[in-house]
Parts: sequence; structure tokens; C-alpha cells
Amino acid sequence: MRVLAALWLLLLAAPSPEPRYFHFQRPIQQQSQSGGQTCLVVDPGVFPHASSQLADLRLYQAAGGADIETPYVLRSDVPVLSTDQALVLLNLGGSGNRTVFDAAMPSGHFSDLELKIAGRDFLATVTASGSQSQTAIARTKLGSFTIFDLTRQRLGRSTVLHLPESDFRYLHFQIDGPIVPDDVTGLSVRRVPVSQPKYVLVSETAKTSLKERDSVIEFVVPAHTPIDRIVFVPGPSPKNFSRDVEIGVAPPARPATDDSSEPPQPFETAGNILRIHAVQEGHRIDEEHLAIDAPQMNFDGPAKWAVTIENRDDPPIQLSSVRLEMLERRLCFDAAANGAYTMYFGDSALAAPQYDYASLFAIEQNPLSAQLGAEAANPAWQSRPDQRPFTERHPILLWVALILVIALLGGVAVRSFKSTPAKPS
Repeated sequence: MRVLAALWLLLLAAPSPEPRYFHFQRPIQQQSQSGGQTCLVVDPGVFPHASSQLADLRLYQAAGGADIETPYVLRSDVPVLSTDQALVLLNLGGSGNRTVFDAAMPSGHFSDLELKIAGRDFLATVTASGSQSQTAIARTKLGSFTIFDLTRQRLGRSTVLHLPESDFRYLHFQIDGPIVPDDVTGLSVRRVPVSQPKYVLVSETAKTSLKERDSVIEFVVPAHTPIDRIVFVPGPSPKNFSRDVEIGVAPPARPATDDSSEPPQPFETAGNILRIHAVQEGHRIDEEHLAIDAPQMNFDGPAKWAVTIENRDDPPIQLSSVRLEMLERRLCFDAAANGAYTMYFGDSALAAPQYDYASLFAIEQNPLSAQLGAEAANPAWQSRPDQRPFTERHPILLWVALILVIALLGGVAVRSFKSTPAKPS
């Protein structure tokens, strides 16, 4: 039994990383050899030859003729998520031809507010001021902002107030325009993010084709490469627009020999881009939304992306470029003084590493900087021995063993039956 248990554990043992089993390598070029916490940006070129989500990434230090595995942590910038907090409207009512109300603000700093306004096709001006008490006579004016719904002109809608960063306990609002108190249904606040996320360019093109009336921009995204947002850089014409956008992703064709699972299906999602710089009915409007969150897709081969801008009867947007971007991913490790390090990847047998260093990691205020050198094939590469379980490599033996067990159980049953004395009649 002990021998069988040992063999079973051997079969289940996970493959261990060794430099000779990695297909690719990239040297790490450090700006300082003094040693200490060091961070570098993992550029998009790493992803196509690495495993999904960079699970096979390993770092080695060359020391004394040996390669020593070095723990690291992989950190990704976090996008600013919408954390809207609904507020209670106070003293909502009319004052002359204006709609007025107050709002008690949460503690801390805040910036953008969004009014919930019922109805369509309106233009109005919202004047906001702040104070530290609801009844204060002295109030600080924060600005006047245009809210609009230009659905009839197909130019979109915006009821966001881009306030300067502030921390007043109370805000006071008055609305000039065709908005009555019953139209104001709510107000929400968005917190000021501590920092904006950084993005890295994956692919960019200015090539656009027309299919019927729609503008189509196509990309081929390499295997395992994440896309987090799509950024549109429009030219001067048309000056103002609001266009719906469809994003279609076609997965790579599955090899004819692969019938292990259901093939991945095409994926579609949608968004909107908008640019308005205009004066309408005496109201100044300056609003731009030129980035769309991308679907989170991960394929083992190159995928075709099609970004379609629906122009309807309007002239196409003159695009300077369309960019696919990923959130910046940084790899950090503790570098030894005068240490020489190499990143290895391209061993699909490996699972993601589990380092104490990663679980205990704390980023320093000014870590040392490094960057990746050019990718090269690993000159010492060897094919990894087949690490599949014995039963997967020799499936016929499983059937042989099953037949033997059935035959053995059958023999035992027959023998037991024959040895049972007959009952006297």
C-alpha cells in the first residue's frame, strides 16, 4: 500500500520550473546596481509567448554559475470604478422660475456629481455652491454647468456636473431652464480616485473601412493579450457627434484535431462615443467620452476584433487613430547588489507561482526602475518530459486494469458460491 501511495503522489506531482524548459527569455536591464526593491513594466510583447495570465513567468538570478529562482509580485493598475453614492435631496422646490435644492455631502473629498433628471430634449444651467452648514449665508460658488438631453438631435445626454475637487458639508443648487422640481429625481456623488490608472498601448491604427454606412476598424490581438479599453482619437470633422459603437471578437479557429470541448463562441458588446463643443440657446456645452471599456477575453491564439461605429445618416468621423490599451502591469522583486536577472517564460506545464514575497509585499515609495530587454529564444531549451498522469499517457491500461478487476471479482463470487454448502431439504 505504501508503494502504491508513493506512486500515486509521484503521478500527481506538479511540474517544477527549470530554465531549460522555457522557450523564451528576456534580460532585465536595471538602472541601478545598488540593489533593493526593483519594478519594471511588463510590456504587451510578453503575453503572446507566455501562458494565460502570465502563469509561467519566472525570474532567475545568475549567481556562481547557477540560476537561482527569485520571488516576485505582479501588480496590475486598477481601473477607476464607478462608486456612485446616492444622496438625499433637501428642500427641493421652486424659487421664481428656478428649481432649487440642497444636499448633505459625505465626509471626504468628492468631484463629479450626477443629477437624475426625468424627461428628454432639454437644456439647462445648474449653478452649484458650497458651505459648511446648511443655513450658512456665505457660500462659495463652485461654478455653472450645462446639463442636456439632445436626443432629438442625436447628440446624446449628460447630466454630470464636473465640480472642482472640494469637501464642503453642504452643496446648494439652482437650475435655470425647463426643469421643474418634479423632474429632479435624484443626485449621486462620485469619489475622487486616489490615482488614475496607467495604460499601455497594445495596438493602434488609423485604417478605417466603410461597410454600408458604418465605419469598421479591425485588429488582430495576439494570444493571451488582455485589452482593457478602446480609445478613439477623432479628427476635426465632424465637430460634434454621438455614435453607438459595437465591438465584436472572433476567437481563433480551433485545430481540426482538437475536439476536447465546445469551441469558443464570438462575443459582442456595445458602447457610445460622444464629443460636443457648442453653444446652444445660450448654453455652453463641452463634453467628451472617447473611451470604451473592452470585453475581457483570453484566447490561446490570435483573435480578430472588429470595432464598428454606427454612423446612420451622418458623415463618418475622421479618426486620427483608434487604440487598444491594457492596464499597466508591473513586476517587482528584491534585486541583489550587482545582480544579473533574466525573465523566462513559455512553459505551459507550469501553474502560477505562490511566493511568500507576494503575500507580504509592500510597495516602497521610490522603488528602483528596470526594463525588459529584447526577447530571444532560450538557447538551452529542452522539451519537457511528458508530465501527464500515467493513466492519460496509457489509457488502454486503465481498461485492462478494469477488466482484470471485474474478472477477479467475478472469480471470487463464483468461488464463494461453490463453497457455500447446500441447505438440507
